[in-house]
Formats: sequence, structure tokens, C-alpha cells
Amino acid sequence: MSTPTDFPKPKSKADTEEGTVFAPRFDAEGLLPVVATSAKTGEVLMLAYMNAEALRRTIETGEAHYWSRSRGRLWRKGEESGNRQRVVELRTDCDQDAIWLKVESIGVEAACHTGRRSCFYRAVPLGKGGTTLTLSFVDAERQFDPGEVYRHSDAAKGTLKSSES
Repeated sequence: MSTPTDFPKPKSKADTEEGTVFAPRFDAEGLLPVVATSAKTGEVLMLAYMNAEALRRTIETGEAHYWSRSRGRLWRKGEESGNRQRVVELRTDCDQDAIWLKVESIGVEAACHTGRRSCFYRAVPLGKGGTTLTLSFVDAERQFDPGEVYRHSDAAKGTLKSSES
């Protein structure tokens, strides 16, 4: 994994918040959270992480690259499924410790390893007490069969993250 020192360090809080130098602030594990949204609809597609190498490759190629925490390696979105993400715009937040990608889907419009358009396909009920809540499926239609794409039976059942975790 590349180190966060590959990018410049901010000189001050004012530089971080109001300056023009991109100086991402990686966490203690060398990662930044990344929210990817559809450039076409604005829909939230996924939350992932980038290390310095993934961020650099994303900037250089214009295609989304992420760091897989579960596999401990870099991956290009769609390297197995073919459902890639072309980055239309990359933004950083006010203190440069999070990234927002506006992406165009290439292939089937599905960002989730379960075959769905978005990883956010279940809603948590609001206004209810207790710790056991029942999720409801929203916008949950599968765009592809993960069992066929990832070639393992558990992917189709949604019980395991595929190699695109």
C-alpha cells in the first residue's frame, strides 16, 4: 500500500479549507472514504475507500480505483464484472479527508456486488424504538446476476462480498 506522504501535506487549516492545493488527509490506516454518485441522476451508488495509490490512479486514468479493505489490495471498479466507473468529477470535502466521485457507469448500470444499481437498496425505518429493526427493500431490482458474473454460488445469495468488495 502506498503511503499518504505521496501527496503534499497542508500547511495550515486555512490552506486545507480555503487553499487551492490538493492535500488529502488520509486516516491512520492510510485510507480516505469515498462516496460515488451517478453523474446522471445524483443517486448515491456506493461508499468505498482509497489509499494514495488508488487516488493517484483514479486521477491519472479517469477510472475509479479503490482499496479493498477485505482483500487488502487495490482494485479497479469493474475489473471482474465489467461494470466500470468513469469519473466525471472528483471533489474533496472542506477538510480534505473524504472524496466524492461523480461517475458515469460503463457496462451495466450497477455499482453493487449484489447486482443492484446502488449499494444502498435497503431502508431503515424511522420513528421506531428498539434495537431490532426490519429493513425494507427500495430500488432493489438486480441489474445482473452476481452468481454468473462472479462465478461463485454465495454471490447470488448475497451472503458474501464478491471480489468487488
